[in-house]
Amino acid sequence: MQRSRINCNYGITAQNLLLSVVASLASILLIRWWSEPIPGFTSFVAKWLAAALVLTCAGIWLSGLNRYTRRVTTLASMARVVLMVSIKDFGMAALFPLGIIRFETVSMNILSLFLDAALTAVLFAIVHFYTLAVTRNATARVYEAASRRNAVVWGTGEASITLARSILSEDRYNLAGFLSDNKSLSGMVIEDRMVYYCPDRNDLSAIDWRIGGIDCIFFPPTPPCKENAEESAAWTGENIPESDGMSLVGKAFKRGFDILFSLILIVVFAPLALVIAIAIKWEDGGPVFYRQERIGLNGRTFNILKFRSMGVDAESDGARLYQGKGDPRLTRVGAFLRNHHLDELPQLINVFKGDMSFIGYRPERQVYIDQIMAANPRYRYLYQIRPGVTSYATLYNGYTDTLEKMMNRLDLDLYYLRNHSVGFDIYVLGMTFLKIVSGKEF
Repeated sequence: MQRSRINCNYGITAQNLLLSVVASLASILLIRWWSEPIPGFTSFVAKWLAAALVLTCAGIWLSGLNRYTRRVTTLASMARVVLMVSIKDFGMAALFPLGIIRFETVSMNILSLFLDAALTAVLFAIVHFYTLAVTRNATARVYEAASRRNAVVWGTGEASITLARSILSEDRYNLAGFLSDNKSLSGMVIEDRMVYYCPDRNDLSAIDWRIGGIDCIFFPPTPPCKENAEESAAWTGENIPESDGMSLVGKAFKRGFDILFSLILIVVFAPLALVIAIAIKWEDGGPVFYRQERIGLNGRTFNILKFRSMGVDAESDGARLYQGKGDPRLTRVGAFLRNHHLDELPQLINVFKGDMSFIGYRPERQVYIDQIMAANPRYRYLYQIRPGVTSYATLYNGYTDTLEKMMNRLDLDLYYLRNHSVGFDIYVLGMTFLKIVSGKEF
């Protein structure tokens, strides 16, 4: 039998609680607008909202809506909402005979309950559907931006412009501009794209940094007169390196932040780490920590540290990717740690030592890197930066249990490599924190 998941999405629970109380307030205001003046209306509203707040909390807990951690509106979620509203309104109805909250007529009491239930359902439907639409659109935009490759076209003649138009008609590329060996054309705008002066490939790295990375260079059918066919053939997208977009000052700040903040968190979470260690040891007597060789900065190997979340013999049959919360190799304590990302706590030591950073790309084992490199050798460019405890790709790609997901993650990681900055890292760190405290899976 699958063990029930103990989790609470505080953000969504607070949202549901607020929507229910707002619906109760709207219903009482509508009653007041339609009816005769209500004696002691201010006191009545306070009692009404207090009752709505308490009964909504009870309804959320009894219906299990607090454990429903997705913002997606489904039949299951709406069934929980209906149950929550029913509990709330039956509770309100039970207060009428006690005289705590009551209108002068039975019809007004019934109307108030009907309005409260209807408005609650409408608000829930609107907000949840809107949230789902916004989330889907944002995620789609992120994947579209990350999957597109930055391209430039060599030359400014008719053939180059025609080639640029054909590139713009495709969704796979983002045309960043034109390259030219004619200095007088530098800064000119053609087809809404800038012309960059590039006398030889030694100047390419500066342009690459300026426009946030070049994935490939396209040449018109007839090479420019200065470049013969052999030279043009050497300028291929596979030879264009992905450059680290962070400045030297930003890198120094980031490393200083990693050292200071990791040291603070190691001290703060030491009591929790001790409790986790005791729980792991108590469950099966196995080792507390799990060490695994990963590849990091400059292609060097290091041992990543985690709290052990699987059985001692979890990889007796060879290396296998984590299959999600239903993975049979998880221990009971390990499943809880994975759900709340507590198994990652020992990586604070990796961050302090310099093996990792708080934000980067998720490090992989050599066996999986070989598979990725066989499909896309651009993975090697990630070695310019430290791997991270969390990453931009993790926010949108989650755990990677297939090669296809690994390739999607690589596009996002390379996008991060080209564009990361102190501000970008703060955004990723903040989004990761919000997802963890809200109980959202990723």
